[in-house]
Amino acid sequence: MIKDNIGKDLTKVCLPVYFNEPLSSLQKCFEDLEYSYLIDQAYEWGGKGNSIMRMLNVAAFAISGYASTEGRHCKPFNPLLGETYEADYPDRGLRFFSEKVSHHPMIVACHCDGNGWKFWGDSNLKSKFWGRSIQLDPVGVLTLKFDDGETFQWSKVTTSIYNLILGKLYCDHYGTMRIQGNGEYSCKIKFKEQSIIDRNPHQVQGVVQDRNGKTVATIFGKWDESVHYVYGDFSGKGKGSEPFSEARLLWKRAKPSRFPTRYNLTRFAITMNELTPGLKEKLPPTDSRLRPDQRCLENGEYEMANAEKLRLEQRQRQARKMQERGWKPRWFAKDKDSDTYHYIGGYWEAREQGNWEGCPDIFGQVPTDQTID
Repeated sequence: MIKDNIGKDLTKVCLPVYFNEPLSSLQKCFEDLEYSYLIDQAYEWGGKGNSIMRMLNVAAFAISGYASTEGRHCKPFNPLLGETYEADYPDRGLRFFSEKVSHHPMIVACHCDGNGWKFWGDSNLKSKFWGRSIQLDPVGVLTLKFDDGETFQWSKVTTSIYNLILGKLYCDHYGTMRIQGNGEYSCKIKFKEQSIIDRNPHQVQGVVQDRNGKTVATIFGKWDESVHYVYGDFSGKGKGSEPFSEARLLWKRAKPSRFPTRYNLTRFAITMNELTPGLKEKLPPTDSRLRPDQRCLENGEYEMANAEKLRLEQRQRQARKMQERGWKPRWFAKDKDSDTYHYIGGYWEAREQGNWEGCPDIFGQVPTDQTID
């Protein structure tokens, strides 16, 4: 398997189910919002006229999305064309929705409404398999817009998973993330690449700058632990430097689950595939929670999960033909100018009415021994 796939894009390779964790890429998009309280804080700081603190909280949010990747070495399920996922958290003032909008290239689009803000984006992962490692390069822009009109945009950095054959598997994120907007400040965050002899891995360091390029604040920390900040320009200085004694905490990772799963899922991730009482009846037939191979994997039914995954992948081979015939996403539309996707609305209204007409039965609950046209 390794020899045959070196240099290939892994989204086009059929892998056995034991390479997967029981979550889809649509659900992984929502995982980026685990620390959405940072956006709530950013909204409040902006309302108080403190644009620097708003920028710092947005930067912390952009970093926090990586915290859950530590120790997570299995890949999420590649969604089927038209597959969706919803997350409704009234206690957090959060409503999230995502849909797979393209098969080749594989693109997932998402939209989230929060308290005083909206967050959206689409992601296309370009993967390269190098034998001993996998490199994932995200393509796409994430947008955060506050109700007062201020907008921020950024793209994710490169992710690599190492030691696939020998040694201990580990994941690293590296590159420069630039957060820019229509306000007074921008931010540049450097994710330091881990070396073999690195005793202090996962470091991030960034600067908040005004329109003239003057640095007004410095942030530093680790993407899997915490992020601190100080006012002024202290970039390039070590942690032992004097000003860091005045550093204030911006974000800290939530404590891991007391009972770790075999996939090292966080407490937050564990909740995402849960079918709570009464929820199944409200979901469209396209929701990831209803995906049979993913559910079988979560239940430890590996043979059944493999059989279901194979069956669904055979069905999915029709997806390219569907796309060529002019198939369009149900809840998102493509912008002709920018090639990005935006939410056209209607999902939550359809959910309220229980009206899922036009939503295809993509998981096709039919016996696995029947042939599928």
